[in-house]
Amino acid sequence: MTTKPNRGDVWLVDLGMAAKVRPCLVLSIPADGENDRVLTTLVPHTTSIRGSRFEVASDVRFLKSGAFDAQNVITIPAVKLVRRLVRLPDDQFAVVERTLKRWLGFTGD
Repeated sequence: MTTKPNRGDVWLVDLGMAAKVRPCLVLSIPADGENDRVLTTLVPHTTSIRGSRFEVASDVRFLKSGAFDAQNVITIPAVKLVRRLVRLPDDQFAVVERTLKRWLGFTGD
């Protein structure tokens, strides 16, 4: 991996045989290579929409019609990130962040 994943970037990520390679939104800040574990926390993009209040629709180039699934937060080794696709616009990232906070109970919503 030549570029560090930055919060708000959408990367193509190898999630393993069952989940396949799919776009994911980076939630975490870049790891400090000296002391931190080289992990990245992500929200996968899905095209299998269920209509959940925790799905956040996105209209970003390079992504098929679908949503980021805030109920499916994952943390994986950064080496699983294949390549950066695009940066999610700040307004769309803010919606994912609010939805994630609601899912985790960090807000009164």
